Amino acid sequence: MKFTPTPLAGAAVVDLTVLPDERGYFARAWLHEDARDAGYPGDWVLTSLSYNKRAGTLRGMHMQLPPHSEEKLVRCIRGAIFDVIVDLRRDSATFRKWFGVELSAENHRALYIPKGFAHGFQTLTDDAEVFYQLSAHYAPPAGRGVRFDDPAFGIAWPRPPTVMNDRDRTYPDFTGELK
Repeated sequence: MKFTPTPLAGAAVVDLTVLPDERGYFARAWLHEDARDAGYPGDWVLTSLSYNKRAGTLRGMHMQLPPHSEEKLVRCIRGAIFDVIVDLRRDSATFRKWFGVELSAENHRALYIPKGFAHGFQTLTDDAEVFYQLSAHYAPPAGRGVRFDDPAFGIAWPRPPTVMNDRDRTYPDFTGELK
């Protein structure tokens, strides 16, 4: 694994070391000791899948408040997505800044997301599947979100969303705090 820090402190793009042979390839998707030594603890307790039928589907921007904050490792295992994070840590030098990266089955990349970030993605292909590893269990009372098009962040999505749920579309404007 190769960790490339993003412009947002604590987040990293994770590239696999792929070992090809006549059968295909082998790669370790996560080695706890190497990740921890690089500064990305990733103590995963929950793994989830998201299937998305249509290109342009937008999910996000989601997070959980303390004490249920979570680290995430997100990987696209079928198709392609544009994965986005927003730093919502008030004491961070990159507070309210966003970062996006294409994750695909072809490029084998993942995005490591520290606690305190909102996360979402837009599918770039039909039939996209996203694999998440999370460091905390889902706690509905701690769940929060920010709107995908909130001017406080100015996220540049690849295209207008074609499929979204009402919750993601109607989060209130970000005023500096999540309640």
